[in-house]
Amino acid sequence: MNARRQFHGCANAFIRIGPLVFCRPLSHDRAVAVAQCSLLDAVSSRTGDADRDTAIAPIKDGNLDVAERRNLPLDGVTVIDLGQVYQGPYATLLMAKAGADVIKVEPLGGEPIRQRVHVSKGAAVPFAMLNANKRAITLNLKSDRGREILIRLASGADVLLENYAPGVMDKLGIGWPVLNKVNPSLIYASGSGYGLSGPDRDNLAMDITVQAASGMMSVTGFPDGPPVKAGPAVVDFLSGVHLYAGIMTALYERTFTGKGRLVEVAMQEVVYPALASNLAFFYDQGIAPPRTGNRHGGLAAAPYNVYPTSDGYIAIIGISEGHWSNLLEAIGRKDLADDERFSSKPARVKNIEETDALISEWTQRHTKAEAFETFRACKVPSAPVRDLIEVTNDKHMHERGMLEWIDHPQFGKIVVPNSPLRLHGADQVEPMPSPQLGEHNREILGRVLRLDRAEIERLEADGVIGKSEI
Repeated sequence: MNARRQFHGCANAFIRIGPLVFCRPLSHDRAVAVAQCSLLDAVSSRTGDADRDTAIAPIKDGNLDVAERRNLPLDGVTVIDLGQVYQGPYATLLMAKAGADVIKVEPLGGEPIRQRVHVSKGAAVPFAMLNANKRAITLNLKSDRGREILIRLASGADVLLENYAPGVMDKLGIGWPVLNKVNPSLIYASGSGYGLSGPDRDNLAMDITVQAASGMMSVTGFPDGPPVKAGPAVVDFLSGVHLYAGIMTALYERTFTGKGRLVEVAMQEVVYPALASNLAFFYDQGIAPPRTGNRHGGLAAAPYNVYPTSDGYIAIIGISEGHWSNLLEAIGRKDLADDERFSSKPARVKNIEETDALISEWTQRHTKAEAFETFRACKVPSAPVRDLIEVTNDKHMHERGMLEWIDHPQFGKIVVPNSPLRLHGADQVEPMPSPQLGEHNREILGRVLRLDRAEIERLEADGVIGKSEI
């Protein structure tokens, strides 16, 4: 973004910092307001007067000629990534893979997933999976200088993403009200468990707790067993995708208005639409939906289950009469085509135990590979239940470039994902391993913020930034 910005419609006091004009924020919380104003004043005192117009440099020139852009959808977009664990980092990974310049900002000890290396190397591999193609700096946001640096970075960025608990950034004096005044075109994205408002706002949230609170866990598992969490971190990634979508929506709007937005995604809220099938029990019978094991969540379809084979399991679903007819052909039971127990979808649901028994009797006499090939040939939707070793080596996803083996400087030979978003005609970003802790401290602070070596060394000595691990 261009460092010289115009502020329209701001009724508050202006503060000039070199080439930038900041608008002093107002706050209902006097303590927060004082902290915000003091921080902006501190930035001003460090950058000096108008004779130092280069003190705050834009991260990039936002007026790139079209011919200078790479053939990547988000080339020229700069993202300040304060994301941690899975939700935020996945949203910014999608942006990095689309060509955005993502600058990951971590505390001096690294974000929580990076720290899992102290448990085991494999436990920290998710960091490598979700933080490829990013640059990384460390920053102590509890220090005045650390917050000043973040403000300077945000002044030249297009997007800032954070998924701290609500209120954390405001208490630090670097939340949306401040950064919006500094950079009115900034898209500020916030991911949280329950949102930035409402009675549950301040409830601490992680994937498993949101699975519990959202109702997801209540419908996961078997009828005679306890509630069970989903195996993968479904809510983290589902909300990360929504956060990415919200940012892209705001960026598109900005092309018309020139103004940024506060974008928020609550983890609990992204789950509810996914419970659509289960809610049939509530609307039909007024009861809490039960756990249905591997059957349809609303018990509204059959066959719909995971069936035993001689060497594992296979998932089968038939939602149309054509699927059922094809299945009968596959298992050699066309004689049952007119059997009243199975002649229609409602009949199969009513006789779900017999429907499943019929299919299981056939599948358990075959391997999962044999069953899958038979059903595929007859056009019955099915898939063998595979383990993660099989999936990690999946020929199809490797051939399409979704999965890729890389030699990572910290973790060795690992498989990392590319973006599942395919924008045909756009180039693919060359994979770059996830950065080491603070790897780009000197590059970002020196080339972007134009701090000299002595000042960077003082920041290291004062504990504002950490020393790079490389």
